[in-house]
Amino acid sequence: MIQLRPPKDWYDNEDKELLQSPCPPLVDFTTQDPWRVLRIQGEIVEGFDALSKIGPAVSIFGSARLDEANHYYQATVKMANLLATAGLAVISGGGPGIMEAANRGAFEVNGTSVGCSIQLPMEPIPNDYQTIALKFRYFFVRKLMLIKYSSAFIIVPGGYGTMDELFEALTLVQTDKIDHFPIVLYDANYWKGLIDWMQAKMVGEGCISQNDLNLFQVVDTPEEAARIIIENCRQHQLIQ
Repeated sequence: MIQLRPPKDWYDNEDKELLQSPCPPLVDFTTQDPWRVLRIQGEIVEGFDALSKIGPAVSIFGSARLDEANHYYQATVKMANLLATAGLAVISGGGPGIMEAANRGAFEVNGTSVGCSIQLPMEPIPNDYQTIALKFRYFFVRKLMLIKYSSAFIIVPGGYGTMDELFEALTLVQTDKIDHFPIVLYDANYWKGLIDWMQAKMVGEGCISQNDLNLFQVVDTPEEAARIIIENCRQHQLIQ
């Protein structure tokens, strides 16, 4: 296992400090923020160094709040089993819930299981199913790793964080900032209301085009989610 040692002040809220208004009274912000750049640079370098050789990978996003009795957790373990068996690394946010299920599924079949964890209220402890365990102070650095080293994305039901990751991936594909890799949403019933609203309001008001709804696919089985991604990776000669 590759595990980067967390800093001594791991539990400090570096993101909040970074994003605060820059200058409290009588404090020269130039003595603080410029030096944060070095910390950020260090996290990026360590992340790039750890992940640059993992090969083709899939990021799986979903709720931190669902335990192993939940059917979404069980489905995610199955997806990750299939993906890792096909030769794909699996990347998650490294926490509990769906993230744990993703790492667990890859770990159980001796695949590459990457966790990119960060200190959050719903993710206090990284899960135990990681062959590469990274810990980040800064949310945006963590998100960079989840996007940069992935050849596909699976979005399992989740909350605000999952929605953020979904729409960031869609935006990056829509604007051609990343390759047009598969974005797969699991469980049509969960996503139906959102997709209906996107069709009626976002397309209807001209905020996105009809073609933008083709940037993602919706599936109802773990096997179908894995199949779409494995076939795409084989088509692009990422795996055999």
